[in-house]
Amino acid sequence: MSKTARTLLKVLVDQRRWRYVDFERAFRRAAAQVLAEESRNLTVSEAQFRRWTAGRVQTLPGTEACTVLEHMFGIDAVVLFEAPPSVAPAPAFNLEDEILMTARDAQSEAAEAAAASISDTTLDQLRDDVATLARTYSSTAPFDVFQQARELREEAETQRDRTQVPVHTQELLIVAGQACALLATAAFDLGSLDGAKRLCRSAALYGETARFDPLRGFAGGTLAYIAYFSNQPAEAARLARQAQMCTGLGDVARRRLAAIEARAFGYLGNAASAQRALDASQAEGQGATDDLHDGVAGEFGFTVERLAMSNSSTCLLLGDGDQAETAATRALELAAQRPASQRSVRVVGGAAADLAAARLLRGDLDGAADALERVWVVPRDQRATGLLTRTSRVRRALTGEPFRGDQLAGELGERIEDFTRLSAQHQLGTGSGPLAALEA
Repeated sequence: MSKTARTLLKVLVDQRRWRYVDFERAFRRAAAQVLAEESRNLTVSEAQFRRWTAGRVQTLPGTEACTVLEHMFGIDAVVLFEAPPSVAPAPAFNLEDEILMTARDAQSEAAEAAAASISDTTLDQLRDDVATLARTYSSTAPFDVFQQARELREEAETQRDRTQVPVHTQELLIVAGQACALLATAAFDLGSLDGAKRLCRSAALYGETARFDPLRGFAGGTLAYIAYFSNQPAEAARLARQAQMCTGLGDVARRRLAAIEARAFGYLGNAASAQRALDASQAEGQGATDDLHDGVAGEFGFTVERLAMSNSSTCLLLGDGDQAETAATRALELAAQRPASQRSVRVVGGAAADLAAARLLRGDLDGAADALERVWVVPRDQRATGLLTRTSRVRRALTGEPFRGDQLAGELGERIEDFTRLSAQHQLGTGSGPLAALEA
């Protein structure tokens, strides 16, 4: 082996105007093409590259490295590490070789790009899984929703790490954001308001990063709802109004946000603003839709019976028992029109509890007892935060005048206590007791 300061390898590298990074990239690609699976990650350090091109090697590199070099240049490795011929000109630029090398590089880079993407089938399945979870939310225990949504978010993030295709990245951000929004809702239903708030902000951030405003609008509304149940009605009203400023929201999204705003103003005792928001929530829309509240729908939607139930709670906060009873009755009637498999037991239970509270406002204890029959049948794992807060309101009303000391009122109160104690969030230790937002 010659000990001269230059090698043919150096000449060929200079002809191609390769820096170390260019050489190393070409070396890795060639290794991936010609070596066995277990050796395809072979690479070259910069110090090694300098020694090779300067002729500062006493023996040939290893067999695998020589194989790669011969594939790269089409010249025997022994010759590559010799000094270039002194009498003959340096190897001339060969256009055909350059074209072939460019073609090999392009093929290799295309293969790398393909490996750095995910299939449309994988993305479609993730979208479908999130949509299915959202659409079955009302008939699924919040704890199970939380588990499934967590897996979906993690899978979306795993797939996002595997792709460099911008459109896939954006779609995966949306999927992860939707899963995060369902996590927030499930956490809220399980009584973990702090966890729900953090998850909800994460969902909003996903929506912002993906430039998907319907997700931002939904997350903003949920944050307002959490603030309302955290005894921060002014903050809840502010967040609901802020969410309404998101672009691209459909009529369903805007009705939901108006209903949440109405609840916040009802809690504040601002009858005029609450009524304005109530009217807005029930106004005829413009026929606008969006891909989340209407396209995916389910828990991201806002059914007419859910709207009626929400508005009945607002009316109770304002002390308007008659309007509350009308809205709660309408919610129950609308829910009854749905097939049993599509009927939300939480909406039915919540509307029934509001109906009982409205009847107690006018002294109708027997009517309240009748309404509560639809509450008792709600399964333990479906007794979410909103429902427990409504039954707590009824429990408190039963201890006041004119029902204090009444036998039926006492029995109903005890049943409500058992109903709450046996709920999933209390059994799991996530609920700290009925929340105070509807206790005004």
